[in-house]
Amino acid sequence: MLSLRLISFAAIFLVFGQFTFAATNITSISGNHEGRNHSSPHFLAYSDQDTPGTIGPPAVSSIKGFNVFALSFLLAKGPADKVAKWTSLSSAQRHKIKAEYAQAGISLIISAFGSTEEPTTDGTDPIATANAMAQFVIQYDLDGIDVDYEDFDAFNKGDGKAEAWIISFTTQLRKHLPQGRFIITHALDNIQRLRLGSRRTSGASGGGYLRVHESVGDLIDWYNVQFYNQGDTEYVTCAGLLATSSDQWPQTALFQIAANGVSLTKLVLGKPATPDAADNGFIEPSTLAGCVATAKKGGWHAGVSTWEYPGGNTSWIRTVRNESWPVPV
Repeated sequence: MLSLRLISFAAIFLVFGQFTFAATNITSISGNHEGRNHSSPHFLAYSDQDTPGTIGPPAVSSIKGFNVFALSFLLAKGPADKVAKWTSLSSAQRHKIKAEYAQAGISLIISAFGSTEEPTTDGTDPIATANAMAQFVIQYDLDGIDVDYEDFDAFNKGDGKAEAWIISFTTQLRKHLPQGRFIITHALDNIQRLRLGSRRTSGASGGGYLRVHESVGDLIDWYNVQFYNQGDTEYVTCAGLLATSSDQWPQTALFQIAANGVSLTKLVLGKPATPDAADNGFIEPSTLAGCVATAKKGGWHAGVSTWEYPGGNTSWIRTVRNESWPVPV
């Protein structure tokens, strides 16, 4: 994903910091999380970009057709961008927005880390950070968290420290955010470096994301697999996206990943909403709709994620779902 601007609010950092360094007691869960439908298909939009005239999340009418909306980003050092703006709202304002989203069947979550943080390389404590972020989710009445771990330097060392960090962090998160009541997803940004696609390419001593999946995959509700920013010709046709990836990144098409041990129910297709939302990997929404329909016929029902709103809006998701799960009028 893209770089962030860290927004500094003194009060936020005071609250967040106390949990970052000494998080042992997690506030009891409040809010209406019980009974929320987290079953597939999942249709998720990320939001990091400034939207003039809007401080909080958009009106539900702007994102009809999505059932999960992810505010970006919560960093180890505090909230940034859309997450910081969420904290700047009053409790009453947040409650009103959450009620409207719940009525529309939309879960509101946050995305953590992103491209500007390297938690393992930076020596960030996974347990303390998980405690802090779980506390943040509960305190600010959110429905869960998306883990966008992009510490590729740590992965590429092949010493297993990146994988161990993610496993510890995810395990600790789930202790405080019970499954069925809170969403925990992982965003997979660089498929080949994370080595999710193939046991052959996951032969590095660290094990890659297959090791993570085998260790804590049952704690993760689904993966938002980002099929973009991998090269100009990668994942830009239905065949390359679904059936057979290129020789450059072998065994990383959707059904190839599933064949290597990751359930299709976990694999949400991630695509940029507009050509300028990513370096490459964009597919016209009407074409993507055909890919989604083909995947559904092949037994896949996980859903679609997009970077990002406002390009990924009601019009976009309505088009993408049109041939598979049409958005009700």
